[in-house]
Amino acid sequence: MTQERTKCGVVAVLGAPNAGKSTLVNQLVGQKVAITSAKAQTTRARMMGIALHGDTQMILVDTPGIFAPKRRLDRAMVSAAWEGAEAADALLLLVDPLKQRRHELEPLLEQIAARPERKILVLNKVDRAKKEPLLALAQELTGKVGFETVYFVSALTGDGVDEMKDALAAMMPEGAWMYPEDQVSDASERLLATEITREQLYQQLHEELPYDSAVRPEKYIQRKDGSVEIHQQIVVMRDNQRMIVLGKGGSRIKAIGQAAREELSELLGQKVHLFLHVKTDERWSEDKEMFEEMGLDWKS
Repeated sequence: MTQERTKCGVVAVLGAPNAGKSTLVNQLVGQKVAITSAKAQTTRARMMGIALHGDTQMILVDTPGIFAPKRRLDRAMVSAAWEGAEAADALLLLVDPLKQRRHELEPLLEQIAARPERKILVLNKVDRAKKEPLLALAQELTGKVGFETVYFVSALTGDGVDEMKDALAAMMPEGAWMYPEDQVSDASERLLATEITREQLYQQLHEELPYDSAVRPEKYIQRKDGSVEIHQQIVVMRDNQRMIVLGKGGSRIKAIGQAAREELSELLGQKVHLFLHVKTDERWSEDKEMFEEMGLDWKS
């Protein structure tokens, strides 16, 4: 593919927490690159997906949901979101019309209204939302921000996503591709492995475990037999949380490990040996090294 004919650009995917950003990025890429969860704020770092569309490569910056930050971890996540929006060729604002989350959506609209990037409004969950309120919401939001176009999609089913992908590709500037054709994410396999385990923590423990948990990579060893050995540490803030993660007789951590291992084997295309252990550290969210491991900048 010659350089003259190729296009390459950056699309920042913004939205209130839990709007469906990770699901949409996975849909655009055509495979899983970002973790999804029913819990808000699961995306912590700027996990990128790389989507191809004909001669166009789009770098999708899946930003953490923007919300009012209270703790250092929150401040780092919000900062990462805005950094992800800088240098973008297009801003995509994803809105959940069912949950709207006005207290988070309104400040976001104010902040992007003044930004110079080309903007697209995407209303998600059309498979579940009623048509009249959806159109009214689109009209209201376009009155507040100069969106070039509005798309109605279902990130879950893929409805409307192809049409939106066409429009995004058309916005990208000419230039050489930044990544090889077969690369779908900039996340290292080591980081992706921790994200998959973290997703299982959220899925299996639901409301029992708050955000006071993290997964740290310890070892990532390619074995001679073609399999990979992965060691990870699950860090929680209190001993009772540690007991929740372990489960009765270690049953919960075994289930988390098994589900994560199966998904990782499929993603990496090789046999995975996953070893998990749980540690209590009430100050982990004040640990600079840990932030860097999660791809976040330390904010004082």
